[in-house]
Amino acid sequence: MAIVIIDKIVTPQQIKKAQEDYESYIKLTIDIDREIIALGGEFHADAEKILLEQGSQQKNLWGGGLNLETKLLEANAIINYRGGSAEILEPKAREKFLKIAKKFLGKYVK
Repeated sequence: MAIVIIDKIVTPQQIKKAQEDYESYIKLTIDIDREIIALGGEFHADAEKILLEQGSQQKNLWGGGLNLETKLLEANAIINYRGGSAEILEPKAREKFLKIAKKFLGKYVK
């Protein structure tokens, strides 16, 4: 399980490490309040646990992913079910999630 914690623009080395579980897809767990991303891992829950241990609050954690082949972001994960769906349905949370992902993942996102 390779999980990388970032709070600034990702490096190629961090992307490579985050790819250890899935070569062309990286799971993202984002603290939308602290603007921290946990990249990689087999399950969003693994990254969620690390962020909680580092002081994040559950209500601020949302999951999704990045398809490295298409450079498309997804805003769905099992950890999002507290909102009634795997998809991030709450508009402000979704907007922050996507904004932070684009900000830190730069050239890896369309």
